[in-house]
Amino acid sequence: MTEVMSTNLDDLARSLEVGFNRALGFTLQEASATRVSATLELSNEHQQPFGLVHGGLYCAVVETLASVGGALAWTGPGRTVVGVNNNTDFIRGVAGGRLFAEALPIHSGRTQQLWDVVITDPNGKLIAQGTVRLANLES
Repeated sequence: MTEVMSTNLDDLARSLEVGFNRALGFTLQEASATRVSATLELSNEHQQPFGLVHGGLYCAVVETLASVGGALAWTGPGRTVVGVNNNTDFIRGVAGGRLFAEALPIHSGRTQQLWDVVITDPNGKLIAQGTVRLANLES
């Protein structure tokens, strides 16, 4: 992930609206070194051939939110984070609609971070859950 220097939510959200992230259908709601949250608006464009949201979308959202939080926790000149492991479990299939995602740090150390991300439906039911390990890099 590229360096994220701005803590202004609007600026940060705009910086994420490029390339693959644009296709994911999420809107950043909150972003800090201790919590990142987003809403997801999912449609048939996010489905796999059997009519459910593709699991790869959940992996990408998990990775993105953890990386945003990690970058905000490891900020400064020449500092960046990169994902080195993403383990996402798919709990409940959905065809689309609005979902909610929240990323929280489990560990934030000098060389690495571990983040937990949950994705739920409007009733609070767990849809997917993942953990991402990030490496803290300095140039």
